[in-house]
Amino acid sequence: MDIRNKVCIVTGASSGIGLAVARLLSSKGAYVVLVSRSRERLEKLATEIPNSMAVAADMAKAFEIKRMVKEVVDHFDGIDVLVNNAGIGYDALVERIDPDTYHYVFDLDLVGPVVAMQQVIPYMKKGGAGAIVNVSSAVALMTLPNNAPYASIKRALAVVSLTAREELKKDNIAVSVAYPYITLTNFERNTIRDVPVPESELEPRGPFPPDSAEYTAEKIVEGIESDEAEIFTHEWLRQRVQVNRE
Repeated sequence: MDIRNKVCIVTGASSGIGLAVARLLSSKGAYVVLVSRSRERLEKLATEIPNSMAVAADMAKAFEIKRMVKEVVDHFDGIDVLVNNAGIGYDALVERIDPDTYHYVFDLDLVGPVVAMQQVIPYMKKGGAGAIVNVSSAVALMTLPNNAPYASIKRALAVVSLTAREELKKDNIAVSVAYPYITLTNFERNTIRDVPVPESELEPRGPFPPDSAEYTAEKIVEGIESDEAEIFTHEWLRQRVQVNRE
């Protein structure tokens, strides 16, 4: 997809990967809708990012998602791209998963993206094309201790994305799923945990150096432009999936 002059909604756009994606889309000539719960932060960013507008919405609440999409359509008369990036982590041993917390993360990280997709798809069909990227996680491809609640939801998001891709290809709507590796954002500090974690352990750690938000954003936007089904931020992640599927 040629991003120029396209109307692009980016959720979780107040910081991190979402903000980096919004900035990059704007630099490529898109009209960008910044979505998060932080109204004041978004309104400030909208003054800094060309061709952008701020719409505050809690992506864990279906009625706010519907209101947000209506506001975008009322303003732009259509939607071309949706990047479902908003989300939160939740680390817990399976035996200690709190059902209420799990439900909240489920609503934000999975149901929210599904509702957003349902709201934008009719407008994309009307426009004759569209692109949707659902931001999953590299942990959706792994089985790591303490990661079951978050990884399971992100794996479900990947399945929903690839199924929707098959369902919507006849409508010229490309649905993709992105698997970011550890990224230098506030994600770890905002992650919900079942036990306190020392400050020293909140820094991102993994077998390879973490990525910048800008690097991850580049991969996501490249995926939009190429209509790629699965967006891997590193080749070793792609190879891991291939091995697991053989």
